[in-house]
Amino acid sequence: MKILVSLVSLIAFLLVVLPGPLYKFGIVELGTAFTGFRFAVYAGGAALALLLLQVIFKRKTVTFGSAAIAVVFSAVAIAMPLNMMNTAKSVPPIHDISTDLVNPPKFVAIAPLRADAPNPVAYAGEETANQQRKAYPELVTLNFVQSKADLIVATEQAVKNLGWELVNVDASSGLVEATDTTTWFGFKDDVVVRVNDEDSQRFVDIRSKSRVGRSDLGKNAQRIHTLINEINAEITK
Repeated sequence: MKILVSLVSLIAFLLVVLPGPLYKFGIVELGTAFTGFRFAVYAGGAALALLLLQVIFKRKTVTFGSAAIAVVFSAVAIAMPLNMMNTAKSVPPIHDISTDLVNPPKFVAIAPLRADAPNPVAYAGEETANQQRKAYPELVTLNFVQSKADLIVATEQAVKNLGWELVNVDASSGLVEATDTTTWFGFKDDVVVRVNDEDSQRFVDIRSKSRVGRSDLGKNAQRIHTLINEINAEITK
């Protein structure tokens, strides 16, 4: 019984930990990876049930160390997928976020890099815009008094500070494009920053879009907030 509990809890743990790297390196498809999450919850529950049976019927075989490991492995296997599910329910199922919903910044240098991506380079449309307005009303066009050149430099440095891949800097057009690759699954999400001159003010818009997946679990909005904070930090240096 002790060996069975340890084995099932380990399998549950691996089912939730390995799908990300396996997908990242092209070993399994995304659907298979998410299926692993579902089975991780089942396996984690089974491991806890088996541990309970062991405590009730074979108490002498229970050791603190093995029981603790089984509980931790099972808890991780259950908690991580459920946390993702709860996050998915709390945010709209969209993956294209922009501070300008009427005229979102367009990807230029990044466009060919997304040629084979399931999510097309074009903006997702008014339905997505309406969902974003309700979920992230704080994401609006930013305005600055700094020069266009200074804002481009600050944005470029902010991208580098965040460890994103800098794809394009076009100072004349006021565009900065970058790609952020997530650590666990290796998802590539693209970002474009547009700086416009209008009299004594500069207006900055940021757009972040996932290459795959229907819902981004709020990641693109979070990324825009992070970039805004980093740009502000650069400007105030």
